[in-house]
Amino acid sequence: MGGLLHLLVLSFVLYFSRAEATSAVGVNYGQLGNNLPSPPDAVQLIKNQLSSGSVKLYDANPQILQALRNTGLEVSTMVPNQLIANMSADQALADHWVASNIVPFYPATKIRHLLVGNEILSDPNNRWFWLKLVHTMRRIQKALKKHRIQNVKVGTSMAIDVLGGSSVYPPSNGSFRSDISGSVMKPMLRFLSETKSYLYLDAYPYFDWAKDPEKIDLDYALFESKSIRYTDPGTGLVYTNLFDQTVDSMVFAMKKLGYPNIPILITESGWPSAGDYDQIGANIYNAATYNRNLVKKLTARPPVGTPARPGRAMQGFIFALFNENQKPGPTTERHFGLLYPNGSRVYGIDLSGKTASSNYKPLPVPTNNKPYKGRIWCVVAQGSNNKTALEAALTYSCSQVMDLASFRVLLSEGRRRWRLCGVL
Repeated sequence: MGGLLHLLVLSFVLYFSRAEATSAVGVNYGQLGNNLPSPPDAVQLIKNQLSSGSVKLYDANPQILQALRNTGLEVSTMVPNQLIANMSADQALADHWVASNIVPFYPATKIRHLLVGNEILSDPNNRWFWLKLVHTMRRIQKALKKHRIQNVKVGTSMAIDVLGGSSVYPPSNGSFRSDISGSVMKPMLRFLSETKSYLYLDAYPYFDWAKDPEKIDLDYALFESKSIRYTDPGTGLVYTNLFDQTVDSMVFAMKKLGYPNIPILITESGWPSAGDYDQIGANIYNAATYNRNLVKKLTARPPVGTPARPGRAMQGFIFALFNENQKPGPTTERHFGLLYPNGSRVYGIDLSGKTASSNYKPLPVPTNNKPYKGRIWCVVAQGSNNKTALEAALTYSCSQVMDLASFRVLLSEGRRRWRLCGVL
């Protein structure tokens, strides 16, 4: 009886110790900006301004890893995409990478996750080395073992587009794309199961809602719906938000390949606080609402889980730490940050989940939750003298909003010109 009681007490302590260590939501620390704080300052902002418990990097930046030493923050690092192909066939390269990028910092820097590439399976241009991905993951795992590094989980981040078709509706239809299901995902899931690692998922209800705002209710995407329920006809499971549907779609996809119990870790999720005129719903009100509710969900104790995995704890990282002014793409890409580069908050948020909603200041009323119906102008940037590249860029931009029959590029003698796309 005494032995059983001791075991129960030990299990209780281990459970709550682990929960305490991982309950605060993490943040993605991107570096695509020319005005960002120094790594030591950024780390202090992560701890003191955001009360985060973990940070995810997109590389193994030595200055950042050094700044994270002895902070108690759990860290996720990454093998760059461009190294995957060569590393898959070269154990010595994997050993050297770990020796150079992990060994000098571990364990003072609390590295807990090592991701091999970022959304490799989303880019058709990477198709030629998709089959090399799991080989590289195994080589990294072997390198960690060689250097006696423990408690570091190996995996790769993936977007919801690894699923085929409209797998979120319903979640029970979730299945991996046919071009990766047997060749990539099944051996990957075998590896994750063998090493007790995670499936690392980038989950963005914002993009699913923005593509179809007439069909998907905004409150359902923001965790704010009080009355909308979606019942999965295949399972009878009832959903109250789009995030749970996204996660459970991945659960069912894994189950179809024979791996129903691999835990999911959210490597990215977030909502943009600003965007272009035609980027619906990108505003501070929605961003704050979504991210605060996500924190509330992930930090709930006891854990709430999802309909397919009720009561299961789930870790996550919000994207992103800063608004990064050099990120390519539409304006939303540069406005996912929780902080401005000067360290001030875009809106109030506490990643520990300890701040009550009533303690936050009122948010500005959103003005772009409906599609924009005004005029849209395309302008040529100052110094744009490459006519071929300019034509291609303007063709793409204006093809989103007009019939190109009357399209003309006004570029003469290297001088800046404006043009109207034709949206009247």
